[in-house]
Amino acid sequence: VPLAAPEAKNWDFFLSIPQRDPKTLNLSLVMQQQLLQPYFEFSGACAGCGETPYLKLLSQLVGDHVLIANATGCSSIYGGNLPTTPWSKDLAGRGPAWSNSLFEDNAEFGLGLRLSLDQKTSRVRGLLKKIGGSLGAGQADEILAADQGGFGGIEDQRFRVKKLKEALEKIQGSESRELIQLADYLVKKSVWIVGGDGWAYDIGYGGLDHVLASGRNVKMLVLDTEGYSNTGGQASKSTPLGAIAKFATGGKTTSKKDLGLIAMSYGNIYVAQVAMGADDGQTLRAFLEAESYEGPSLIIAYSHCISHGYEMTQGLKQQKAAVRSGQWVLYRFDPRLRAEGKNPLRLDSARPTLSLEEYLVKENRFKILLSAKPDEARTLLSEAQKETAERYERYKRMAEAVEPALGTAPVHPLEKS
Repeated sequence: VPLAAPEAKNWDFFLSIPQRDPKTLNLSLVMQQQLLQPYFEFSGACAGCGETPYLKLLSQLVGDHVLIANATGCSSIYGGNLPTTPWSKDLAGRGPAWSNSLFEDNAEFGLGLRLSLDQKTSRVRGLLKKIGGSLGAGQADEILAADQGGFGGIEDQRFRVKKLKEALEKIQGSESRELIQLADYLVKKSVWIVGGDGWAYDIGYGGLDHVLASGRNVKMLVLDTEGYSNTGGQASKSTPLGAIAKFATGGKTTSKKDLGLIAMSYGNIYVAQVAMGADDGQTLRAFLEAESYEGPSLIIAYSHCISHGYEMTQGLKQQKAAVRSGQWVLYRFDPRLRAEGKNPLRLDSARPTLSLEEYLVKENRFKILLSAKPDEARTLLSEAQKETAERYERYKRMAEAVEPALGTAPVHPLEKS
């Protein structure tokens, strides 16, 4: 192949470029965050896939200390297309620990990873407290109290754990030996549960809801293509009103399930809805906030798909159009803001400036129905436009609501009179 030799040289050149030290970067800025090494490469997904950029971003932010539970679907096929995998490692041998589970139990599988980590971390911290007096002055206390926020905090903790292992080699006893084996659990590890809308909205919803309600420190990333993409684009509860799909060619006559609103009703879950093509900065902020939240987090990420029926090079433009039309609303719900006396919901979308029809007619999943059944399509389009306007106003009212002051009991409406 004529291109093989010169491209091999280019590849070697790019591998020779030194990686930037994450501690020198401002990770809240997309232009600097993108300099981080990705741990997700060469996936083999459809060209122009809208899911993979979110996985690349996730891998850059937590790739060297993350455990990923991946539901069956597109992301599990291109994520584990054995004997190869796009999940990679760095020069230190660190990278994501990835495994695939089924639609119906992936959330529970991810929760199991979290519970296992928590149990081992609790055990190793207990051992360290027990034999801390045999170590150097303050060594155990420094490890136990370490702030592991960000890349710098985690790297510092890894250095402390390395020194701990060296010190433990000089201490006899079964507890010292066990502590050496478990010492790496003193370094923060993140658990992310990943899957599509077929998993999150439908088959695995019961488990997803159960895990979110557990209050455990797990993160969920829903790659929302608004249909079962892995089976050719079947309708799911995420499919919007009026869209056609495989085995649903008459146009969906029911509304899209609002998964984010359901999760927000718990009050203690971080929830964000993002679209990278519409606002990459908002997407990055959501991932950073979800990761830093000490509790359950849910990110619903708009992912354009080849089954939507348009040229995938226009995917990011269509994401922007979806947001401008109000079809997809950007927001972040952070329970921590209540402690500051603020409304936890921040609406990141502007009021719609594009008619829903201008967005829909660019995608075959909507415009085919306009050609085949124009009367039914117009009826559904009218309903969808009304629904879109109502949804935006609902979120706007919620975001503008004044939160009650902390420590005050809400007043019953009948008591006001």
